[in-house]
Amino acid sequence: MRTLIPALLLAFGASAGSLAQAQSCGSGGGATVCLTATGTASNVQLGWTVSGSVTALEVYRDTDANPAGRTRIAVPGSSARSYTDASGSTGTRYWYWVKFTTNAGSYNSGSANATLGTACTPTAITPHINANGAWAQTSSATIKTGASATLGPQPSSGGTWSWSGCGTAGASREQTVQPPAACMATATFTNSCGAKTQQAFSIKVGTWTSTKFGGGGYVTGLVFHPTTPNLLYARTDIGGAYRWNQPTSTWLPITDGVGFGGGEARFHGIESIAVDPTDDQRVYMGAGMYTPEGNGRLYISGNRGDQWTHVALPFPLGGNNPGRAIGERLMVDPNKPSTLFYGSRTAGLWKSTDSGLTWAQVTSLSSAKLTQDQVNALGGTSAMGVETVVFDTGTKGSGTATQTIYVPIAPDYVQTAGLGSNLYKSTNGGTSWTAISTPISGYHIPHMVRAADGMFYVVFTKGTGPGAEGPARLYKFDGTNWTLLHSNDSAGYGGVSVSGTGATTRIALGVTNTWGNYSGQQIIQLSDNGGQTWREIAATMPHTPADAPFWGWPDDIEINPANRDHMLYGHGGGVWETRNASSATPSWIELNDGIEETAVLGLATPPAGATYTVINSSGDVGAWVHTNLSTKPTLTPATEWSNSFAADMAWSDPQYMATIGVHLGNNSGFGMWSGDGGKTWAKFASYPTGVAANTGGEASIAITGRNRAIWAPGNSVPSYTLDNGATWVPTNLPAINSVFPRAYHLVADRKNPNKVYAYDSGGHWWGTPGKVYVSTDGGRTFTLSQGSVNAGLAPNYFGNTSLAVNPNVEGELWLADGHAVYRSTDSGATWTKLSHFASIFTGNPWAHVNGASAVALGKAKAGSGYSAAVYVVGVINGVWGVHRSDDAGATWTRFNDDANQFGGIGVMAADQAIYGRIYISGTGRGMLYSN
Repeated sequence: MRTLIPALLLAFGASAGSLAQAQSCGSGGGATVCLTATGTASNVQLGWTVSGSVTALEVYRDTDANPAGRTRIAVPGSSARSYTDASGSTGTRYWYWVKFTTNAGSYNSGSANATLGTACTPTAITPHINANGAWAQTSSATIKTGASATLGPQPSSGGTWSWSGCGTAGASREQTVQPPAACMATATFTNSCGAKTQQAFSIKVGTWTSTKFGGGGYVTGLVFHPTTPNLLYARTDIGGAYRWNQPTSTWLPITDGVGFGGGEARFHGIESIAVDPTDDQRVYMGAGMYTPEGNGRLYISGNRGDQWTHVALPFPLGGNNPGRAIGERLMVDPNKPSTLFYGSRTAGLWKSTDSGLTWAQVTSLSSAKLTQDQVNALGGTSAMGVETVVFDTGTKGSGTATQTIYVPIAPDYVQTAGLGSNLYKSTNGGTSWTAISTPISGYHIPHMVRAADGMFYVVFTKGTGPGAEGPARLYKFDGTNWTLLHSNDSAGYGGVSVSGTGATTRIALGVTNTWGNYSGQQIIQLSDNGGQTWREIAATMPHTPADAPFWGWPDDIEINPANRDHMLYGHGGGVWETRNASSATPSWIELNDGIEETAVLGLATPPAGATYTVINSSGDVGAWVHTNLSTKPTLTPATEWSNSFAADMAWSDPQYMATIGVHLGNNSGFGMWSGDGGKTWAKFASYPTGVAANTGGEASIAITGRNRAIWAPGNSVPSYTLDNGATWVPTNLPAINSVFPRAYHLVADRKNPNKVYAYDSGGHWWGTPGKVYVSTDGGRTFTLSQGSVNAGLAPNYFGNTSLAVNPNVEGELWLADGHAVYRSTDSGATWTKLSHFASIFTGNPWAHVNGASAVALGKAKAGSGYSAAVYVVGVINGVWGVHRSDDAGATWTRFNDDANQFGGIGVMAADQAIYGRIYISGTGRGMLYSN
């Protein structure tokens, strides 16, 4: 009778853990196979007995006892009698079968089940690195080329260690590595009862450092991990994503490396981020800057963004489109995290059941996809589509997909798809959907959140944002009834976040499109009684720094799930944080250390010995003169909300400098000059023809001496001044058309300021061939270089081309025409093409990755036979990056590495005092420099 007990128990559905090792048998074809399953800390161990003759064995697994939908996980040999399954998730119960084949057919053993990881609790690892002589509690560090780092995770006793990657080896807890390039190391700690824990370490080599500015751009979303304290991600519209690093209280960029190089700049626009609630290492990103650029990508990381893989999505994304703070559009099912949903802008709702690798449209909601004409009718970039996904569940990790799901839908897709509401609900995991009647219609729902008691808090706002206009309403929704909690007819609502339940629910609400700091202003509204009463906690409250703006676009706000007094919100200038939200006067700090999201449009370096290091011309924030790269600059013409296109200085008198750009508030061009190294500034008394009508970034300026400049506005004939801008006289350079925005690249010879060079890049790939013109009278008159015509310079866009002089030799020029590099040693009379660089094409007549887009010359290597180090952003042997030559272009070495690609590199300048230092712009990553 004893042998019958397991079968009887299984017949009645017994599944207690104590029975997990009982045999479960199945017979057929003259054979019987009996299976047992035992869960350990790190795997499930299967064993089986076989009586009779079998010709093949297969092992199957599922998360329930129903064999329908089970997955084959192994095909052992016919003589095998055991198998170890180490691929599952800790804490999950699995059911197993052995399928056996005889000469008569195929049959199954009985099912056996076991739970992985219940026998032993894993031990948490605390990472430490000694990178530059001091230990720090961190999992990432940057070391200089040739230097070493020591990895020393804790605990120091109670188990054993093993390592992989980055030159680690053996079982020593501390590992000293000296990698030649960026790498990842993984430490595995096995505690005394057998549970394993892993910790990844990221080591970057050859330092690249962000110049301090802080924020500077729009943080569109903040995502906390729901259970791991201090694990927080920030997404930006053009500058990639960041992860909060608690030990150093800084943000770490996580989109600088592989997957974000040349030709991949558009994937620095992050539309949505989602975390796996059951695995705090796993994070996903939806990336694509503008919907007209084509379909986006899904990035997948298993180590918190230290490394990424990516798959193509079958719909476009708009990380920098209007409504970019709406969401999160990408969500992970907390109960079955292999299931993901994405609310797309133009193609409805999409679902993945394999952790994001493949996607299918949820046609049960709608199969509609906006046509290009429909998208164009919305302004080309203003499609909002399905705005977010909300799972109605308080559980996670059950293994069964969440059945009740809500999706808010924008008015544009409601109309296109012929839907009956802008809120839909499914009670069967998305198989079918029911329209939910909302208290108002024709509004957007930028955020919808669920409290722990199942109550929903739903924001309705008329506009899309950023800084959405009103009117706006906040409702709570219990699944049936709607209750109005907050309304505003003159402003919009952005973010909403909740903590707690019932009558004491804390609600934080971002009021957007409100500007200024005064009593009665609404920026962040807080309720501690479920929305019955409200108080303002941002306007007129203490802020550090006191002069930094904190209003306008609070389009996402988050309450820390581990600390309800800790709140953060993103806005157009970064992140603000309070840690005492319950106070009558909460104090706020600007939490921007590490976030560098300015869009650098131009860089200029002075001769060695100048009082400053570099002039940084940026979008939105204007021009800045850096004197200390480790602190935020203070020297600026203070053009406020403006784009600075370019700047230059007199090489013989670098205290004299000028910058050109556009005031964004009224779209008026400007030119500013300083005669004291950037301490004080004044407007030019007049401007050249073309400045007022052409306010795009295609423009340049060259300074030949104090009070002497040549200015090339976009689509215009350059003009020169000899009297500090009191008058401007057009040069004799040919007019250029505006079929595609363009301007002359102007550079002054640093050894002979009477020589000025002008390069017309041709406009675009289908434009006119590039040409160089030379002036020998300080930029008043120019002569075409026939040698540049003979060289066959390719036509290309202004921003993909570059002209630079060797500041140490008169008449030596270097030119990047977007595809190749050319050098002239006779003031542009003749040109030699270097054979090293070549663009990458993918079937289009325009380059997918430009072969040579920027060139700069800096201080020469000691002992070098050439007077300068030459740096080129481009492609050599199919590898994109920054390449350096110390021998006048005869040989080249890659200067950056795969870990430092920054979403592509736009502009570049080289330091004249420090060999190996260049200044670059990443895509929305501010200004970075090398050591």
